[in-house]
Amino acid sequence: EMENSANISNAIKKISIISGTHKDGKPEQYTQLDFYPGEIISIVGPTGSGKSRLLEDIEFGAYGNTPTGRKVLFNDCPLRECKNISKSQKIIALLSQNMNFVIDLTVEEFLELHGKCWNKNMKEEKDKILELANELSGEAFTMKHHVAQLSGGQSRALMIADCALLSSAPIVLIDEIENAGINRRKALDLLISNDKFVFLTTHDPVLALMANKRLVIQNGGISKVINKTKEEEDILSIIEKMDSKLMKVREELRAGKELSREMLINDNNSYL
Repeated sequence: EMENSANISNAIKKISIISGTHKDGKPEQYTQLDFYPGEIISIVGPTGSGKSRLLEDIEFGAYGNTPTGRKVLFNDCPLRECKNISKSQKIIALLSQNMNFVIDLTVEEFLELHGKCWNKNMKEEKDKILELANELSGEAFTMKHHVAQLSGGQSRALMIADCALLSSAPIVLIDEIENAGINRRKALDLLISNDKFVFLTTHDPVLALMANKRLVIQNGGISKVINKTKEEEDILSIIEKMDSKLMKVREELRAGKELSREMLINDNNSYL
């Protein structure tokens, strides 16, 4: 029998990461990092530095048994020993940069199948999910489309909408969604509702600065923890305005229109 979704959402009160090592075996420069519901944590660093590895440590509840040697605690205990989290509970939702479907189902069939996993009636939910997915991607698709034929942006938009409206998992792991051609700000706003833990790897300055904290990964290990400053909040506001202009350019190009300088001019008559 399915667990009550409210109990799943409230099952995790704290996630702790206990230090491991960098790729060269040197210890990470922290003892323990604690995270709480409602926090967004961005994970930044060069390609190949170990960002996805950190997500994997969280996903699998690492306890000194991964290449990093890190330990991840849920409510101050290893995942396998948490008495208030049963093995049947789905506590983690993973959104990956590689989200190509290989199942021969329509969007409607896929949503109904996933709804059964959460023991939810999909009559109303599936229409809301499709509407939201189309809003996120800007590339309309229907219930009759086969999921294997969706574009990268449509696939991610579908999974983000599905995760936001259907999944009760209290922990959301996002591995680089910035190249998906979706409304990133709206997507993240949706995912952080309901006091979820959100960990995301990113090269995108908008997504990185939307987080409360940034974990900087270098040579496989966490080298720095940065709390977002007031100045960075102001910088985010400026970058988002620039980003909004670029999104408009993208939509115009997608629609086959010719561009004009006027669409890039701000109220003070300067570009972007």
